[in-house]
Amino acid sequence: MTSAQSSHSNLSETDFLLEDSEDADNHNSDTTATRLSLQQQLDETYLGQRIDQVAASVWSDFSRERLKQWMKDGHLLVNGNIVKPKYRCEGNELLTLNVELEAQTTNQPENIALDIVYEDDDILVINKPVGMVVHPGAGNSSGTLVNALLYHYPKSAELARAGLVHRIDKDTSGLLVVAKNLEAQFSLSKQLADKSVYRIYDLIVYGNIVAGGTIDEPIKRHPVDRIKMAILPGGRDAVTHYNVKERFQNFTRVQAQLETGRTHQIRVHFSYIGHGLVGDSVYMNRVRVPAGASERLNITLRAFKRQALHASKLGLVHPRTRENMMFEAPWPEDFSYLVEVLRQDNAAY
Repeated sequence: MTSAQSSHSNLSETDFLLEDSEDADNHNSDTTATRLSLQQQLDETYLGQRIDQVAASVWSDFSRERLKQWMKDGHLLVNGNIVKPKYRCEGNELLTLNVELEAQTTNQPENIALDIVYEDDDILVINKPVGMVVHPGAGNSSGTLVNALLYHYPKSAELARAGLVHRIDKDTSGLLVVAKNLEAQFSLSKQLADKSVYRIYDLIVYGNIVAGGTIDEPIKRHPVDRIKMAILPGGRDAVTHYNVKERFQNFTRVQAQLETGRTHQIRVHFSYIGHGLVGDSVYMNRVRVPAGASERLNITLRAFKRQALHASKLGLVHPRTRENMMFEAPWPEDFSYLVEVLRQDNAAY
């Protein structure tokens, strides 16, 4: 039983100014192909467009080349007929896709414990611990959330990114939703694109923030330091709403609501306004211990080796039932201890 809680309720934003499953026991079962059956009725907005372009727009989780191949193989039909990818739409066609999906990943399943907040036949909500990488990559080929998902639910191998539709940084804790089938993955991806997924983060920043507000600044890869993201012209739109929750002498506890989900968005935005996150070694060049800080606070700040950031709330519409769902995950131990020390130091002052 997880300590995180879930409730099925309307998504509240009152705290803001702006605002067929398999159990873990079945990990040795064979991975089988998933039969996917989808339909899409086109309208006049697609008139004159190539059918392969239209299909890539309608079913954006698949590459255009893959969809073209399915057309040639007779898996993707237009009004029940096989057509060439260069076919021009008349604006009233019915697209049908019937195909079996084989494994989409070569990553290996690993028996890694997951803190599962909620699970049904369609979605899985996980409270990710600090230090767990989400996707395998250079230097992180094992021990990731993807490896854990492949063990817990082997059919996730048939989905792109093992069903993941968003990610959080290695050293950020908190909530992630994972799709268990393609229909759910399509639905969740669309909700993220529509900015209708409700994502709340708790964070501790340096300095005193007077009031809540919005940071609306574009983010792109840093031109020199490729580890970093930066606020630069030509970057992708990035919007963060925030609300002050607790003030300390030299720090502020903030809740941030993501409207967009860019890499390092919260870390970059708060660094940009002069309030970097405690423990963020990428965007803060050193630990800053304020004058007059207690020895306990001094030690706590120097020992906090990751950004003080936790994905605490996640709201979404269930892909199948269309029910509004809200999930919450409590602060991890290190975050709670940091807040406790700041409160005590503040009271002593």
